[in-house]
Amino acid sequence: MLRTIKSVASLATTAAVVAGLGIVAMTSAEAQSGGHTGKKPTIVLVHGAFADSSGFNEVTRRLLADGYPVVAAANPLRGLSSDAAQVKALLQSVQGPIVLVGHSYGGAVISAAATGNSEVKALVYLGAFVPQAGEAVGQLANQFPGSTVNDSLKPVPLPDGHVDLYIDPKVFPARFAGDVPAKEAALYAITQRPATDVALGEPASGPQAWETIPSYDLISGADKIIPPAAQEFMAKRAGAKVQVVKGASHMLFVSQPGTTVAFIEKAARETAR
Repeated sequence: MLRTIKSVASLATTAAVVAGLGIVAMTSAEAQSGGHTGKKPTIVLVHGAFADSSGFNEVTRRLLADGYPVVAAANPLRGLSSDAAQVKALLQSVQGPIVLVGHSYGGAVISAAATGNSEVKALVYLGAFVPQAGEAVGQLANQFPGSTVNDSLKPVPLPDGHVDLYIDPKVFPARFAGDVPAKEAALYAITQRPATDVALGEPASGPQAWETIPSYDLISGADKIIPPAAQEFMAKRAGAKVQVVKGASHMLFVSQPGTTVAFIEKAARETAR
């Protein structure tokens, strides 16, 4: 009996501490689902080439603080169709409405991955590719003048005959992350994940999700990887709601987390009701 009383007292003390900190306690079922209670859509974040999900850390922190469940996908960067298949499988594991966000090459991935999934209520593109069938991201990057991507690539041949492509760390800060603090940009240059030549050269195929799902496009106005003109062309073609962030580099979600979060949450409010 004494042990039971102590346990109850301990639980009460814990509850009081939690309440005092302003933390909302979750049931075990809610905890397993990332705290999703059905009130807000889950935000699924898909990184692009030469990056990983850690770039979304500040965006994720702010979304969580605003009550949104968040899932950050590990984009393999091995091939467009296979990458999209993996993200599609991840989406099927998420319960309830989804706002799907893609940066750069991740935009091409979400455009394929969301097809046929009625729970995806909005697509949000962040300095991203929005291809139609038959277009590859490498082609789209060079369709308008201003991209430095071809001159920035550092190839690493692979045993299977393909090539891993990196952004040369020497030029990464200036060309990929021009408005990110220099020391931070240098770290991203070191920890970047490569994309294969297959991923950047494989054309999109089949229906694209933006043809049927509302889309939002946050355009990086000083992008040296995907020229703003290319982003605007793709956004207009997709009928996306557009916001241009003047002076923003390709890593606008890192340099402009407040603007990025506000844009994602706008898409959530307008579509996931």
